[in-house]
Amino acid sequence: MLGSIRKTVALLRGRQLLHKLGLVLSLTVIAIACYVLYDMLRDLDFDDLIAAIKGKSARSIVLATVFVAAAYFTLTFYDLFALRTIGRRDVPYRTAALAGFTSYSIGHNVGASALTGGAVRYRVYSAWGLNAVDVAKICFVAGLTFWLGNAAVLGLGISYHPEAASQIDRLPVWLNQIVAFIILVVLAAYVAWVWVRPRVVGRGQWTVTLPGGPLTLLQIAIGIVDLGFCALAMYMLVPDTPYIDFVTVAVIFVSATLLGFASHSPGGLGVFDAAMLVGLWQFDKEELLAGMLLFRVLYYITPFVLSLMILAVREILLQRRAPPIAPVAETSHVLPAATDVIAGSLDEADETRSVMREERRA
Repeated sequence: MLGSIRKTVALLRGRQLLHKLGLVLSLTVIAIACYVLYDMLRDLDFDDLIAAIKGKSARSIVLATVFVAAAYFTLTFYDLFALRTIGRRDVPYRTAALAGFTSYSIGHNVGASALTGGAVRYRVYSAWGLNAVDVAKICFVAGLTFWLGNAAVLGLGISYHPEAASQIDRLPVWLNQIVAFIILVVLAAYVAWVWVRPRVVGRGQWTVTLPGGPLTLLQIAIGIVDLGFCALAMYMLVPDTPYIDFVTVAVIFVSATLLGFASHSPGGLGVFDAAMLVGLWQFDKEELLAGMLLFRVLYYITPFVLSLMILAVREILLQRRAPPIAPVAETSHVLPAATDVIAGSLDEADETRSVMREERRA
């Protein structure tokens, strides 16, 4: 069965069908999101929206900021864990933190985070001798941590509160419970699979030894903590009335985030917002949209600006520390033998002329 799946995937890749299917899926998700946004926001009152933004309490904004900072702090451990997994224990935490923070904050905003985040990581890690293959492995392990955390949060959250997922996917509650059960079973099977013995994926220089059972549980914990802080930041910014428990907001938030990720739009723009508006329909539109706009400022725009500033300062410092290029006039020593021969020939010619003059006088 696994052989048949591999042959099918290889055939799809060879004909670039996977890329085409992914593009069609992304465009479909974006189109549906745009229609939903238009339908829900066509009667939006901008004056009420501005008033809702101004009406957010300072306490809620400060707490949301703290949770966003904690989420990005957790993101740095994605890269640190990946570095240790591929055997690069010599790279310090500060470098992993720099690469993790800048790659994710830029990838979140630009879109196609696998490419943009990988490019930023390569620029940071190349100073430590890591090549493109090493960076690709880091991206793979970090992505695995992200997906394991998402699977755990969705599986546990939907099994506890299946009605929350039904508000977005419009599936029956019992069907969402089955989906949650399948997610948790697959997650448990993966943990058991890597716990038995070391597992290696990839071929040639692209091989990666997957973390064992205990380290996989650590991976899942990192992902859960990261998503938990993000959901807490969003929970601080949603309206106070009517009351909705944190688990409901967390399940809807993670589901909306994954839909935005699947669309490949920058920051899940449009897709994330539409899913949140659909899932949290109980809230006043202007109040909820105000919270989402503030969340974008805190989670997307502010870290993006900080990352650009940090990378710019880093590039300036690297240029200043680079050894100066020798002027052209000082590079004559590259051919010392040739210059010595020429100088010697000129000296011999001068001596010959002097002897000829003395003979004439005599």
